[in-house]
Parts: sequence; structure tokens; C-alpha cells
Amino acid sequence: MKEIKHFINGAFVGSASGRTFEDINPVNGQVIGRVHEAGRAEVDAAVKAARAALKGPWGKMTVAERADILHRVADGITARFDEFLEAECLDTGKPKSLASHIDIPRGAANFKVFADLLKNVANEAFEMATPDGAGALNYGVRRPKGVIGVISPWNLPLLLMTWKVGPALACGNCVVVKPSEETPLTATLLGEVMQAAGVPAGVYNVVHGFGGDSAGAFLTEHSDVDAYTFTGETGTGETIMRAAAKGVRQVSLELGGKNAGIVFADCDMDKAIEGTLRSAFANCGQVCLGTERLYIERPIFDAFVARLKAGAESLVIGPPDDASSNFGPLVSLKHREKVLSYYQQAVDDGATVVTGGGVPEMPAHLAGGAWVQPTIWTGLSDNSAVVTEEIFGPCCHIRRSIRKRRPSNWPTACPMAWRRRSGPRAARAPTASPGRSRPASSGSTAGSSAIYAPPSAAASSRASAAKGVCTRWSSTPS
Repeated sequence: MKEIKHFINGAFVGSASGRTFEDINPVNGQVIGRVHEAGRAEVDAAVKAARAALKGPWGKMTVAERADILHRVADGITARFDEFLEAECLDTGKPKSLASHIDIPRGAANFKVFADLLKNVANEAFEMATPDGAGALNYGVRRPKGVIGVISPWNLPLLLMTWKVGPALACGNCVVVKPSEETPLTATLLGEVMQAAGVPAGVYNVVHGFGGDSAGAFLTEHSDVDAYTFTGETGTGETIMRAAAKGVRQVSLELGGKNAGIVFADCDMDKAIEGTLRSAFANCGQVCLGTERLYIERPIFDAFVARLKAGAESLVIGPPDDASSNFGPLVSLKHREKVLSYYQQAVDDGATVVTGGGVPEMPAHLAGGAWVQPTIWTGLSDNSAVVTEEIFGPCCHIRRSIRKRRPSNWPTACPMAWRRRSGPRAARAPTASPGRSRPASSGSTAGSSAIYAPPSAAASSRASAAKGVCTRWSSTPS
């Protein structure tokens, strides 16, 4: 059985306690390997290694030198593409067609993109008059922030982890990564690539474990970590903020979302259906940028529901190795319990189940997997739990809207499938508060379509802002 160890100071090491936990394949429920669980000793060793590397070779390199190494990291991922693809699909169960198109290539690209971006970051300077007439030049120079704690999610493990690690390393920081306990493989495999690419020991570290009283808590409580970046459930983000407040450490959070789609009667129906199917059901609905509720103008409501139903029922449910499959399992049986509880809640609240609503019949060798059906509901009010709370599964509720009514009181602003961008049917900014999310292990991405201020620092994660998140100013008058 595969043994998954920590990567600390350039070497793979086990836990001194000997404690391990199982890595489960969500396709069939079978154990992939045993993962070492980090205690305080392992987390402390990782942080110390990162600090030493920061003061040592990595901190002394130029931006161009670091960029060259990060390009080699990206090339190393690409050279071992099939290994990363296999690891990602073992951990998540997602179709290989999806992971090979999105997860692995973008995971590699994150290192090149941020390395190149940081080559051309300008510092700031301004002149000022002085009483003696000599004048002064004030300028600021960006410096690495320090040791960054990276807590990454399970829905896009490699992509979203490298989205954090790439800019952090490009800016000269060193990192300690705590991947989700559900998906430890690609973060660990990346350690091998870092070694081969010539990344100095201690620059990239990985510790495995859970949240409370485990690696996650030990990392967020560590006094020598300068900043944290986290993607996941809102409650976990709050916990990290509280821990980081001691020492006034900076945090960058991408938290939950409950995104909506508005489809107007003059839309391009083909594009609206195609976009909604992708947004609601891709990655088995485990994307917080996805659509979990829809508002459809009355004239096209019935036709839209019928076509979306047909599209959902045409999805091919199957394992990653099935080339025809485009719909995999949820990440775990535990997460399936959460999603199915919402499926039942919808029925209890009086929803009409248009399609799905349960567990599909699977062959015997797949019956132990975390499978659910893609599901569509109608008939619920906007205060229903299914409509207001993040489910993070392959489902959406569709509500009929009144043609002449502007959607100013709808709970979120959202992507729109329409032709005209002006006129009385244009959606206006909402006034309601964001929905709640039931606690779950980390795995969500930021909902970018909300116009209200959601509990997420998603805006801080766009590529152009990487320098601000991962560097600090050193100001000098002269």
C-alpha cells in the first residue's frame, strides 16, 4: 500500500508519532494509501526549514533566477503529466477528460505565469519638496512577506494549490502547504518535481493532516508564519482569521458562495443551456463558481427546464478511466452525506424533483463510491435552505420569474445569458445578505459573481494582485 509522507526541508519524512490516516478513492471506496499525520513537531520543522531557506539561498536569488527555477518546475509537471493526472483522479474521482484539460495544465501554468508576471513588477517612487529646496525622493521596494502557510482545498487540488504557491515563490517567499486530507497526492508528488527542478530545500514544504488538533491548527497557530492563504468553507476561514489575529498576520481567504444565474427571454437558448450545464454540473458541482440556482423569465421557463433536464440526463456517469464519462463522484462518502441531506431537504420542503435526487445505480465494483445523481428542482421559495445555503454538489433549483419585474430583490447578482445589456430587464444590484453554508471539509472556491460583499477575499487572488498578497513594502526616503 502506498505510503504518503510529509515533504520537509527537501526530504520525505514520516511522522514521529507514527499516526496515519487513510486516503480513500471516491470512485469505489477503496483505500489508496496511508497518509502520515503531522504533529506539532513536523509542522515546526517545516516552518523552521522555510525560515532558513528564506534567509538562505532562496532569499538571496534575484527575481529572474527564481523565475528560471519556477519555469523548470512547470516543465517538470508537464514532463510527468500522466503521473499527476493519475494522482489527481485517484484522489478526486473526476473524469480524466476534465483533469487533463483543466487541473494539470493549469497547475503547471501557474508557475510560469506568476514567474513571468513578477519579472516586470514596478516599485513606487515620488518626489517631494523640502524646506531647504533640495527636494527628496521617496521610494518603496517590495520584499518577500516571509513564510506563507498555504491551506488548499480538495475540489481542484493541484490547480488551486499552485495558484497560491506559484505567486508566493515567485515573490521570494517560502511555503508550508497543508493540502486537504481528502487529496494529498499531487501536493506530495510536487515535492519530487521541486527537488528535480533545483528548488532549494525548505522553500516548498508539505505537511499532511486535518484541521483542529492536527496539522491545520498547528500551522495556523505557529508564531513564525507571516501570512496565510486559504480556500475552503467559511467557518474554517473564520477560525484561521482568529488564529492569525495573534501577531496580526495577514490572511487571504477564498470562501463559500451561492451563485445564481438569470436567463432572460431574449437569450441565446443554446448558449444558456450549455453554460448552465457546465456551471451547475462540472466537477460534480464541486465548484463555488458554479450555479446552484436559476431565475428564468416566464416565457421560456418550461422550455428551459425541459432542455436542462435533458442535458442533465445525458451526462455519462462513470469512473475516470472511462473515456465516455463526463460526470464523476463526489470527493468522499462524508461529503455525499451532506449533499444527500439537501436532496432530502428539498423534498421535505415541497420541491418538484425534475430529475435526479438520489444515488445512481452503479456496477458492483463501483457501488462503494461517492456517487450522486445530477439533480434539478423547481417549486421552492427563496428562503428555502436549498436555495440559500451552499450545497457544493451537482444540483440547481430553477425559479420562474415574472416578465415585467426587475430582479432587484433577488438574493444575488449573477452571470446572465442574454443579448441586450440595457433596458428595463437589466438586473440590478441585490440587497440581501449572502446565504449560509453548512460546515464541511475545505473544498470550495470563491463565488465571483456576487455583487454583495461576500465573506471572501476573492478579489485578492486575481493574478494582477499577487504581488500585493505575497510581498510587503519597504519604504526609504532619500
